[in-house]
Parts: sequence; structure tokens; C-alpha cells
Amino acid sequence: MSTAEVHQTDLDDVEQLDLPELAQSQPTVEAERLHRKRQLAATFRVFARYGYDEGIAGHVTARDPEFPNRFWVNPYAVHFSRIKVSDLLLIDEQGRVIEGARRTNKAAFWIHSSVHEARPDVVAVAHAHTIHGRAFASLSKPLAPIIQESCAFYDDHVVFDEYRGLVLERTEGEAIASRLGARRAAILRHHGLLTVGRSVEEAAWWFISMDRACQMQLLADAAGKPRLMSTEEATLAHRQFSNANMARHNFGLLADLVFEQEPDVLD
Repeated sequence: MSTAEVHQTDLDDVEQLDLPELAQSQPTVEAERLHRKRQLAATFRVFARYGYDEGIAGHVTARDPEFPNRFWVNPYAVHFSRIKVSDLLLIDEQGRVIEGARRTNKAAFWIHSSVHEARPDVVAVAHAHTIHGRAFASLSKPLAPIIQESCAFYDDHVVFDEYRGLVLERTEGEAIASRLGARRAAILRHHGLLTVGRSVEEAAWWFISMDRACQMQLLADAAGKPRLMSTEEATLAHRQFSNANMARHNFGLLADLVFEQEPDVLD
């Protein structure tokens, strides 16, 4: 049994912050679709603020609540800081644009469609080419349990240690999805990070948290030999910091700033 599965079964036995439980879904399909699209658009604005943009690279997807084999994604060659709800594209199983006036990124389709197909529990998938994520990915090793927040990924992420250039074929996307398995994140060697979640907010927050974990480990390794948490300490921290409701609260703070300061994101 993975730590992720243990977390699900034993969470009631671990003391948590007394955060109010946020709704996991909206009352209607239409309301849920709009919510996911708004959170998705906000994700790109937040990612732009954190410097996760890298030219035309990077994509985040959200499964459509009515048509689960289709997903919403950012359009090709539109800067993260400019993406609005109305810019998002709905992609079908063959990679065709069902809604939207622009084209999509071929690599985005093969990676995301494969993960969405393999993981029906996943609502959103985030992948971007960040500085610290790529630097850490070059080391071809997993994150170590050296910081409590890093333990959100303790025994809950994988290293995809194959590299064949741009992901332009279905087989490569399927290989990533297969290696990911039931985990919440993957470090793609020489490429970057990928996270998943049962909501857009979760996938986005896990991505931000994982990139920070990479940065902290790079700093700690450069300074000396960081002390590892014990198995018991890391398992406890995982059960607390991998909390989905906490992730939704954390991302909500960032999304609220975007909605207030950049209201055009909702256009």
C-alpha cells in the first residue's frame, strides 16, 4: 500500500488544522464547468506571477464535468498572464478543438490525454517548465523528506527517467501516465514537473508546492548535508500536508488575489 493510500485510510487518526471544509463540487454541471474554467484561468495568471511561463511551453488541463473524456486547456502561444476564461479550449479524445477559436499544443494533448485516461479520479493535470523544477529534474532522483511541506510528496511521486525529446507521440504520453500510476506527481528527467489533483485548485497548489520543494532541496544540498526526517516523521507530515482541503484553501488565497487585481481573467 502506498503512502497516498495510507493517507486516505488513516487521515482521521492524524491531527489536522481546523479549516472549514470547502465544497468539492458545484450543484450543477454548468456551475461546476464554470468553476473549473475560472480556477483554470486563475492558475495561469498565478503561474505567470511565479515565473512558470517559458515561451510556448507549459499547460494545465481540467476535465469537463459533463464529458469526462474531454478537457479544457490553455491555447497555444498565449502568455499565461493574458489567459482569460473565454480563451480556454475544449479538446476531445482525438485532440480536436470542440470549443474555442485557437489551436492547442500537441505535446499538451499527448501528455494530458494519457494521464486523464489512465486516472479517472483526476480532474486536473499541471505541467510547466520551471527553473527549479527543471534543475532538480536533471538530478534524476526523488525529493527527500527534509522539509515538512516537501512531505506532501513523500512516497507519493515518481521519477520518470526516460527522455526522448518533445512528447509528440501517444506512446510517450502513455509511458508517463503508466509511470505516474496512482501518485500525485512526477519528476520528468531533463524536462520538469507534473502534478495531478481531484480539483484544479489541488493540481495547481501541488505544482507550486513541488517546485518550492525542489528549490529548497537544491539550496539545502548546496549548503551541506540536510538531515532527513525519519520514516515516522515523514509519514506524519505527509498525512498532514497532503490534505486536499488544505490545498484548496492555499490556492484559493492566490486565486482571490487574481480575481481582485486582474478581473479580466473572468471575461
